[in-house]
Amino acid sequence: MWCFRLLFILALISLAGCATAPPRHTSNVCNIFREKNGWYGDAKHSARHWGAPISVQMAIIKQESGFHSNAKPAHHYVLGLIPWGRVSSAYGYTQALDSTWQHYENATGNQGADRDNFGDATNFVGWYMAKSHRELGIPMRAARRQYLAYYFGQAGYRHGQYRGHPRIQRAARSVARTADRYHRQLAGCRQSLENQGHWWWPF
Repeated sequence: MWCFRLLFILALISLAGCATAPPRHTSNVCNIFREKNGWYGDAKHSARHWGAPISVQMAIIKQESGFHSNAKPAHHYVLGLIPWGRVSSAYGYTQALDSTWQHYENATGNQGADRDNFGDATNFVGWYMAKSHRELGIPMRAARRQYLAYYFGQAGYRHGQYRGHPRIQRAARSVARTADRYHRQLAGCRQSLENQGHWWWPF
């Protein structure tokens, strides 16, 4: 009997350590939400709470992590061979830094939020976008500008740090294109997404 208990415990540990697989087709947000149960509800909750469009939230997350729950930045390499630490503390769906995530937890009271939890990630992105809107006047639907403020921080955006980074400017334009595409796709599938859980959820 003890061996079965041991195997059960090991299985639980293994499952706890497994990262959530990213969606198979990230070019279509409708397919993402159909594949990932609960993700649409998470993004919708963030949109309602913070006013952050689902399409922009999802475009930012796609750019930052490709929807990989445990995404991390590259290692530094000593002598070009030996991995030695990482470029930054960025982690998870949002690639938020340790310090930024801590600020989010303190500001929202969402203590214990996890960067590898999709619901927490969408709430973080919504919060950050609302902060950029409040402090910088960036419209919530202005995906390119929202991404630049997301990447460089509100202070960095205010000082125009993005001007010297053409690679990040290209990434911001890509976010804007993705957000536009996701917005159009959502217009065609939102109703079905709204209805897909009603058979089991009575409220």
